[in-house]
Amino acid sequence: MIDFEPADPPRSSTFLVDGARVSVTRALPALLRAEQWRDRTRRALELIADGKLVPAISPAGYDMWRVDGLPGEFYDAIADTLPRTPAAHLVIGGAAYAAQEPQLMPRDQVSLRVTVDLEQMRFQARIVTDEWNADAFLAVRRAAMVWPALERFLDMAVPGELVLSDGEIAELLGGAVTRLAEAGMPVAWPSEIARELTATARISGEPTSFDLGWQFDLNDRRLSDTELDLLAEAHRPLVRIRDQWVLVDPALARKARDRVLKPLSTMDAISAALTGTTEVDGDYVAVRSTGWLAALKERIANPDDGEDVEQPEALAATLRDYQLRGLRWLDRMTSLGLGGCLADDMGLGKTITLIALHLRRGGPTLVVCPASLLGNWEREITRFAPGVPVRRFHGTARDLADLDGFVLTTYGTMRVDADTLAEQPWDLVVADEAQHVKNPQSSTARALRTIPSTARVALTGTPVENSLAELWAILDWTTPGLLGPLAGFLTRWSDTPAELGPLVRPFLLRRRKSDPGIAPELPPKTETDHPVDLTREQTGLYAALVRETMAEIRASSGMARRGLIMTLLTGLKQVCNHPAQYLKEANPTLAGRSGKLELLDELLDTILAEDGSVLVFTQYVTMARLLQRHLATRELPTQLLHGGTPVATREDMVRRFQDGATPVFLLSLKAAGTGLNLTRADHVVHYDRWWNPAVEDQATDRAYRIGQTRPVQVHRLIAEGTLEDRIADMLRAKKHLADTVLGTSETALTELSDAELADLIELRGTG
Repeated sequence: MIDFEPADPPRSSTFLVDGARVSVTRALPALLRAEQWRDRTRRALELIADGKLVPAISPAGYDMWRVDGLPGEFYDAIADTLPRTPAAHLVIGGAAYAAQEPQLMPRDQVSLRVTVDLEQMRFQARIVTDEWNADAFLAVRRAAMVWPALERFLDMAVPGELVLSDGEIAELLGGAVTRLAEAGMPVAWPSEIARELTATARISGEPTSFDLGWQFDLNDRRLSDTELDLLAEAHRPLVRIRDQWVLVDPALARKARDRVLKPLSTMDAISAALTGTTEVDGDYVAVRSTGWLAALKERIANPDDGEDVEQPEALAATLRDYQLRGLRWLDRMTSLGLGGCLADDMGLGKTITLIALHLRRGGPTLVVCPASLLGNWEREITRFAPGVPVRRFHGTARDLADLDGFVLTTYGTMRVDADTLAEQPWDLVVADEAQHVKNPQSSTARALRTIPSTARVALTGTPVENSLAELWAILDWTTPGLLGPLAGFLTRWSDTPAELGPLVRPFLLRRRKSDPGIAPELPPKTETDHPVDLTREQTGLYAALVRETMAEIRASSGMARRGLIMTLLTGLKQVCNHPAQYLKEANPTLAGRSGKLELLDELLDTILAEDGSVLVFTQYVTMARLLQRHLATRELPTQLLHGGTPVATREDMVRRFQDGATPVFLLSLKAAGTGLNLTRADHVVHYDRWWNPAVEDQATDRAYRIGQTRPVQVHRLIAEGTLEDRIADMLRAKKHLADTVLGTSETALTELSDAELADLIELRGTG
């Protein structure tokens, strides 16, 4: 890991390399090896080797070297370090720009005054200084490195006037003025000559056709076509326009001769309008948008402006203010034919906001999500949009006839059946947990791009995890072409990611629980049931266990029957957790065998990416050890507390968790369900269900208690179509059985009849 810490002057900049803070020079070998820094470092070194160095004065007034043509603190740090060799002062003639220690430079002591003889149309230059001494001589010598025309002054005993050629004036106007100012040599121009002639790239046109051209202004007034013709025909640096002499950069004259640059696509035009810049001949220039494009920019730049959007009447819930704001933003973007990424923190209601958007639009919606979230989507749609058709396109249930409402599929199924899905008239395609397509070269990301729709929405709490390429992958899917090709995007924005904001912000809505106006609206505790599918192995084990044990139960009575029921219930819960727990495997392979484990991985990825901390409860120490084993293979920082943990170790674990050293805390429900203060946690996961909800609540209260300053998200993992699913239904519905039986303990279930028990544990399809 290498982190850059800029400084002024740049040679005081340092790098954090493998935990050690080192100078730029010492960091160079590591920079050339590190993928993140390698290309930029090589580019800087190549330009330095070619002599593309210019002297300058830092914002704080110290001497510094810069790479000509490569702005940025990183490049400045490289450039300002290498020329300062032990012999540098012999070449420079002094400590400035040669010494290792920063040199505070005098400002405005020496300047360059340009005059013009209008009768003879001749330019002249004079050095202005209080005294022609060694300091003034060295100042001119430094400036001559930037503009070689000044070298003629160095041959004069006392500097007089230089007659400047048109070519030298062109160099001065073409960029030398800026470099001279940075090197401590400001340039003064004749007051009678106007220099306020500017050229701005301008985009004009309508939604399907845009042109990029140059707009010229003199003293903030736009030039007419006749005046532009005069400018275009100019062959000298002075032109008479509006009864005054105007100093003309030859580059401006060339632009006037070629005013229309190129047509732009709609996405290129929108991108240029939002950033205020566009690429012209390899350089980025300021751009001004007009007409329809300017109006669109104003409309999408602020998600809080514009017409109010009421929540749909068919939505069986009341949206919070920030959720309604998210709906208004999504409605605006999708109605304009533009996509968006809703990147709210976990638990802020991205799913219900998307359901509300569907109810406003009404067309068929395809939701692509991890397999572990299929059940959650189906339940949320049924709960908040009752009557809206919802089906799964997954497994053997792959029916797209009479398309309407919601269709739910997984990333894996979508990848296999992309051609079939691409043939359907989707109004909206939603990518949930969109970080699954953050690699634009993956087969999953490529397949997703082939499915057309009127609008696209990405949902994710972690739009950027490791690099800007991930952000590009998501937004280039939601709004194709907005960010341009990936290589150009990274080249342009990797060094200045903060400047990317104006372009990205209108297309990505990001809210955190800690944001003003959001956290106060959240309940102190938000509980979510996460239904997950059994894997094929789990399904087989579950069905076999039910079939074999129910036959024994029907043939038994009394204590034997009660014992068999308890064995069956325990076995089924273990199968739902993980086959390795039920089979008591010694050194099991864990990944890919449990729907719950897959969902836990998803949750932990999101929680840790958001810098959260989590308690994971299970009633089985064996399962907790399996989870610890699995998470260790993923190199996640975890610790496990159970009934056998010594008191001193227990206290140390609590301290480490509260200090943030171990953000994933695995706990045995019985051993850790009471008596601990773990307010560092803002998430609680119940990996398996306890029969008595009060016990779960006590465990949750390890985080949800006095001293907790953040909303707590409680996640209950439920194997869909199983015993756990039925128990969860009864708890939610508060039926008589839940109140009288489950409120006490699982032992009451042993008194159920054979028919009631069979109904409770039956494995039901979810397709």
